[in-house]
Amino acid sequence: MKLQKETPFVPEVMEAYLTELYEAPVTIQEIKALGEVDEADLKGFGYGHPLLLRIAYADQTDKLVFHTLAGDKFGHERPSDRARNILLDYANFNKLPHHVPALDVGTVNEDGRLTTLRHFHEFFLLTRFVPGQLYAKDLQRLGQTGELQPCDKTRVNTLVNYLVKIHQQKNPDPTGYRRCIRDLLGLGEGIMGITDSYEANDELATPARLQAIEEKCIAWRWRLKEKSDRLSQIHGDFHPWNVLFQADEQIALLDRSRGEWGEPADDVSAMTINYILFALQQDGRFTGHFQQLFEQFWQQYMQQSGDKGVTAVVPPFFTWRALVLANPIWYPNLDRAVRAALLNFAENVLAVDRFEPGKVNTYLQSS
Repeated sequence: MKLQKETPFVPEVMEAYLTELYEAPVTIQEIKALGEVDEADLKGFGYGHPLLLRIAYADQTDKLVFHTLAGDKFGHERPSDRARNILLDYANFNKLPHHVPALDVGTVNEDGRLTTLRHFHEFFLLTRFVPGQLYAKDLQRLGQTGELQPCDKTRVNTLVNYLVKIHQQKNPDPTGYRRCIRDLLGLGEGIMGITDSYEANDELATPARLQAIEEKCIAWRWRLKEKSDRLSQIHGDFHPWNVLFQADEQIALLDRSRGEWGEPADDVSAMTINYILFALQQDGRFTGHFQQLFEQFWQQYMQQSGDKGVTAVVPPFFTWRALVLANPIWYPNLDRAVRAALLNFAENVLAVDRFEPGKVNTYLQSS
């Protein structure tokens, strides 16, 4: 039977799946929509509508409810979002007294077949191995030797060229951009998740200081969240430990994060804040070769992308990255002075309307 595009399954597919689940031949006797959806032919049923199934097997009958989730603007835009909710339901339904039991959890495949995941414990991802040298090795070498090599400037240009190319792919979706800015603050890996991971007795990042930073970031969310024309293809975690150089002008990337579409300032800030970090570790101030690479990156990106708005959007993204770098959980060996400068930076960039790459040393000072 040909599958309808909007239909999660056809009866024969459901019967085959239930036969495997019950370990006995199953016949579907009735399918009926639950809730506010009118009963109709099966081809009218789409994702997000629970279905009541009356089945027969081995001289017995049973009633089941088949649940799927529809995409919406409340954090369920992506299949991975919906998978999270479904898996959480399966893990928790049977732990609460008097809750209806969950019998199985699975996927609706591209061909319409249903595949169980009921034996899952954890999930894995299999990728291909790609050789190369981490860009972080270049920065570590520069920090140790203090000697700028021709490849250092070439590789900055390579990074910029790559970002300019992917950021040209636009997807002006208001819901998607609001999600991007909301996730910047509220995700477990976002600003609030990072501030929650600081120790309460941290002398530099005190609870009051972190609360004030969060409050400023909320104001920034309201400033940014309607800029949906900026939604672009991004990497999402574009830092030196996720970039492999196979040659001076050839890169391979690791660990893309936070979805297909986002704010270009995310990628730009994720990389360029590391020039600040390495400079502070080397000299205790933002100067020298790392400052040159930082300024080269920004100058080339602004010139090639033509993105005049990125400096007016990047402050909270820089704050997020600075909070990560200054957190002892992630960087336990940073000198106190380096942590202090990064926290100053996290605060001070939020106080300006537009980030100015030439004023980094000002942002690093205590306000």
